[in-house]
Order: sequence, then C-alpha cells, then structure tokens
Amino acid sequence: MRDEERRVRACLRSVLAAAARVPLPVVVAVALDRCVDGSRAAVEAVLGGRPGTLVVELGPAPRRTVAEVRDAAVTAGLALARRRRPVATDELWVAGTDADTVVPPGWLVEQVRRADAGADLVAGAVDLDDDPGLDRPARERYARLVRPRDGVGGEEHGHVYGADLGVRASAWRAAGGFPRVDSGEDAALLDAVAAAGGVVVRPTWPRAVTSGRTRGRADGGLADLLADLAGPGRVPSG
Repeated sequence: MRDEERRVRACLRSVLAAAARVPLPVVVAVALDRCVDGSRAAVEAVLGGRPGTLVVELGPAPRRTVAEVRDAAVTAGLALARRRRPVATDELWVAGTDADTVVPPGWLVEQVRRADAGADLVAGAVDLDDDPGLDRPARERYARLVRPRDGVGGEEHGHVYGADLGVRASAWRAAGGFPRVDSGEDAALLDAVAAAGGVVVRPTWPRAVTSGRTRGRADGGLADLLADLAGPGRVPSG
C-alpha cells in the first residue's frame, strides 16, 4: 500500500476480526510502498507487534507495480507462516485485500470453506463505501456495469477485485506470483490460475466494502474507473 494512513486502521481491524473467526493459524502481512505519510505508524498502532503479524517496508524505486507490492507481502507472509507451522504449499491459503477496504467478519471463514471444497482461487465481490466524491449517477452507472454477465448465475459474479481475493499458495506460486502487468494484476492472476486448470469461484457473498474514491494510488485501478464514470468536472476524492 502507499499513503493510506486514514484508511488502513479500519482495514486491519476488520482483517483481525475475520482472522479471529477461523480455527486456524493466521499470519497478517502488510507491504508499505514508498509511504511518505503516517501509514507505518497507523499499521503499528493496530498490529502492535502482535504474534503472527509483520510489516514489509519496500525501499525507494523509480517505479513499482502493484503486483510487486502484493507479492512482497505474500512472500513474507508465507515465510512467516511456514516458520510458525511447517506445512505443504498447497495447504496454505493467501487472502488479500486493499488498505482502503473493510472485509466482513465471515470473510476468511468463507474463503477457507471454499478452499476446503476444492477452490484454488476465490474472487470475491465488493460494495462501494459512501465516499462523498462519488455522486449517485456515477454509482448507478457502476452498478449497471458490474451486474452479473450472461452465463453467470445469481450465486456468482463476473468481476475480479484485488480488494477481495484469495488464492491457494501453490496456485499463486505456479503462476509465478501476480503477473507483472501495469494494471489488472488481480484479473491476470485469475486467468493464469484458470489456464493451469485451477478451480476458480466468484461468490457474491460475503462482500467487502471498498473505497468509492475517484483518486486512487494505482494507475488503472478501481478509482480510475469510478473517475471515468463520474465524468469531467467532478472534484477527485482520495
């Protein structure tokens, strides 16, 4: 993440609450990418050095993709998980979200249930928060855009959000991590897992709540889409 001191506390509290509901060891890893605000202090205020948590601070770089940041957190998190409990890679599950997102209490319970049922990747759904920078017409345009596509029933949707994504560690590794693309690394990972014969599910529930801001941290991300839907003349919110 980059410069998310205002939002990351709520995100981490929701992740810890979700982790408390699963009867399994959980590691929480946070990657900080060239933050110049109080993000590190905000993260430490919530995690407080508690066991099974870690912060990865990435050094200066002229450019770094979101895929690289996500992979840094996954790599460090898996290493810590193995130190705490040595298990095979296919028995480890990676659940990911974004710092501007709040996950529901049953988030990990549901991902674990689907993993136990054979899923290799879970592409969850999201709702937008009530960010005042996104007006009602733009929200309605977005709602129309994300309606289930043809061929997708009411139990599944047709979209991919890094804010609500889970993947079996062995499938993530087989894909070479998140593909190094300028944007859409979440969808690219799903495509890679599916192409390798992995089982992909897209449940509509439970739903994370992500920011409806129109000025994001990553080029080509959800905020850019929302800004386009809001149209010219809107004051970007971030």
